Amino acid sequence: MRSPQLVLKAGKEKSLRLGHPWIFSGAIQTLRGKAEDGSQLDVVDHKGQFLARAYYNAQSSIVARVFSRHEGENLDLDLLLRRIRSAWERRQALRTVDTNMQRVVASEADLLPGLIIDHYAGWVVFQILTKGMDVLRSAIVQAIQEIFEPIGIVERSDEAIRTKEGLEPHKALVSGDLKTEGVLAREQGMQLWVNLWEGHKTGFYLDQRLNRQWVGRYAEGAEVLNCFSYTGGFSVAAGYGGAKRVISVDESRPALDLAARNWQLNVNRPEAQHETVRADVFAYLRQLREQGAQFDLIIMDPPKFVSDKHHIDRACRGYKDLNLLAMQLLREGGHLATFSCSGLVSRDLFQKVVFGASVDASCDMQILHHLSQAEDHPTLLSFPESLYLKGLMCRKISGAGGSRA
Repeated sequence: MRSPQLVLKAGKEKSLRLGHPWIFSGAIQTLRGKAEDGSQLDVVDHKGQFLARAYYNAQSSIVARVFSRHEGENLDLDLLLRRIRSAWERRQALRTVDTNMQRVVASEADLLPGLIIDHYAGWVVFQILTKGMDVLRSAIVQAIQEIFEPIGIVERSDEAIRTKEGLEPHKALVSGDLKTEGVLAREQGMQLWVNLWEGHKTGFYLDQRLNRQWVGRYAEGAEVLNCFSYTGGFSVAAGYGGAKRVISVDESRPALDLAARNWQLNVNRPEAQHETVRADVFAYLRQLREQGAQFDLIIMDPPKFVSDKHHIDRACRGYKDLNLLAMQLLREGGHLATFSCSGLVSRDLFQKVVFGASVDASCDMQILHHLSQAEDHPTLLSFPESLYLKGLMCRKISGAGGSRA
């Protein structure tokens, strides 16, 4: 039986030929044959020349997502096994005695659009974000069991983005006995409790692994403020690096309680202090400014501020406000590690926003390092959207505030 064909308008095939995996509704000329949402079809140009194999969803603005450039290839258990196993093998060098949690499949960047798979100390957590992957749930679970032979499997397909695909949030313990205290995993020697069931994303911000190393390097003897601290990954890294005092700020009390547990598990220096503060970060920063507080190192890792291009300006105002307040709270010579995980905010735009904050704060800031996501969250050259995390490690070299005590 011949596969349905998605015919593109003239000139709309260029990005596809260059390797981009997304096809938007505005690029489509017609659909030849019948295709159910989630089904697989051929993508052809306006002359009928084969371009790619993709899965289809008329409910999404991204009507089709490419999974293969080979005619006749299907996204099935066999292809899932080959692609997931290859992704796991590519990350073999990252698995060490000191680190046993990492991303295994990073959606489009690993040629499996709409699928995330993370590994935590023998547990596997997966997310299905698209209709085309949702119909393959049973095959995905079978592939995970065959490749990893995991202690247990958790599905965390509870991201709001699924609604854009016409899907309801879904969460399930597929196998294993998941303890309420979470899973104890390791990252670069740090032992960290991870809540696979209720935690953000799949339980932890694995993409910040290398940036936690940078924070540790600049933490020796520092007073540290970790904003949007979640379960304290950056806080523990700072303590591990020799910080004398760390304040973790977040709106979630369960996350802060886990941060406190993680600190106690890793930082054994009696003189090192850790305080958790449940507060709105914007309000708390203003309160600290009024009190005249000063810090040597500030980490600013807010959640995603924008998922719609029409709200980019509003997001930039939020980023600018946060960084302005951070710079005002930073001692001269102090360091600011600041991030944006909003894919719609480019690296250049984010740097301009941080520059604008420095102007309003009347201080001079040096960029020491451009920061990004860890190597288990690779960027596909033909899919620049897979580069979503951008950050700067900055140093304050002049402006209001005293020298480090």
